[in-house]
Amino acid sequence: MQQHHLGILIGGSSHVGKSTLARSLAVALGRELISTDKLGRHPGRPWPSLRPQVAEYYSRLSDDTVHWFLKVHHENMWPHICQIIENQRQLLKPFVLEGSALRPEYMTKLDPSLVRTVFLYAEDDFLRARMMEEAGYKDATPSAALIIEKFVERSIRDKREMFEAARDAKLQCVDVACPEALEALAKELAAAY
Repeated sequence: MQQHHLGILIGGSSHVGKSTLARSLAVALGRELISTDKLGRHPGRPWPSLRPQVAEYYSRLSDDTVHWFLKVHHENMWPHICQIIENQRQLLKPFVLEGSALRPEYMTKLDPSLVRTVFLYAEDDFLRARMMEEAGYKDATPSAALIIEKFVERSIRDKREMFEAARDAKLQCVDVACPEALEALAKELAAAY
């Protein structure tokens, strides 16, 4: 049966493959691709280069403060994300929206007849290894390595919290460490739309 959701929302923590999946779906389905990363930036990843403001952010703030700041950043972005969804609805323009700011507690407030929501996740060790590899952790200076570690642990903490919320909300959760599950999701979404 054909689905008629105007939007496909892909949420998840850092490094779960939201952008990659969203990009391939947008191309395959001829939909506009929208990323929450382009809507507002927090200090972000401390690589490929370590900008001074990012180094200061991760080295001077406590882990609790870094995590709190991320959640506040996402909360502050949510009204803008809702406006984008409403604009797409008014224009009847199909879209794929991805990003970490699509937290489960926000996605569940959206009209399920308007948007299809998916949450990507992976177990801690898989995500940690993926982030460390991309960051070039093994070749990082000691000071850069400490900052990478803080980013990774913040991301793991955020993933745990969001995954629990996604499960509680009964959102479709897909483990990206299982290539077959991710491939099946991509095929399911491509076939449905």
